[in-house]
Amino acid sequence: MKSVFSFFLLLVYGQLRAQENYEIQVYGAPTLEKGATMLELHSNFTFGGQTYSHDGVLPTHNICHETIEITHGFTPWFETGFYLFNAIGLDNRTTIVGSHIRPRITAPENWHLPFGLSLSSELGYQKLEYSTDDWTLELRPIIDKTWKKFYVSFNGAFEKSLHGLNENIGFGFSPALKGSYNVTKEVALGFEYFGGLGEVGRIAPYQEQKHQLYLAIDIDFSPDWEFNAGYGLGFTNATDNEIFKVILGYKFHGQHKNKQLWNSIQGRLNKLRRILQ
Repeated sequence: MKSVFSFFLLLVYGQLRAQENYEIQVYGAPTLEKGATMLELHSNFTFGGQTYSHDGVLPTHNICHETIEITHGFTPWFETGFYLFNAIGLDNRTTIVGSHIRPRITAPENWHLPFGLSLSSELGYQKLEYSTDDWTLELRPIIDKTWKKFYVSFNGAFEKSLHGLNENIGFGFSPALKGSYNVTKEVALGFEYFGGLGEVGRIAPYQEQKHQLYLAIDIDFSPDWEFNAGYGLGFTNATDNEIFKVILGYKFHGQHKNKQLWNSIQGRLNKLRRILQ
């Protein structure tokens, strides 16, 4: 299995991209179980973005981003996600922006690591009206840990432009951090941090860096549902300010589990029908 990790690193070290505001999420280390498919809608609205075009990129003020994500688990340690990015805004800012593909592997349970560990890569295209670079790559090591009611996850994203304004610049570093506490069995409160420090080995001046902090809530309706919401503030001139985001997802199981679920629902409906009769 360790050789698979090494092969995967070599495979993706030639694909990176900045997260921007289409999928504002700190990833956990686990991947989807084999045969399961997750459908997610990432929604966010920027109340305090840039009000003017810069480097040919349209303003981000008062714009809504809607991203559709479909992820499928192929093995107990490998999944692949597909994103479709959409923008909704006045002044001709409504369009399909682009799409990305995201293969990810995780350390198997039989490694018995004291923490979760995975590696995500993401390759994709965005229209130049919405990004300074159209083809980009991201490599994202992920490490997380749960202590009773506390949870923490760190994502260290390394991003590279393959074509566009920054294609001759090296990898950038954009760390992300999540910390949360389960106030009840179903509800967790915490924070999420997203940064952009500039090129690796050449940190940008502070006001050119990106720093966002979100107050966030996660609600566990059931093992098959995902709900995350947050309100974030930016702390530098380069960072969009006042963003509200919501992630809503549902997991579809493999054919066998879906059949079990349907049989269970039918059994309960039949029981209810007998009571009513």
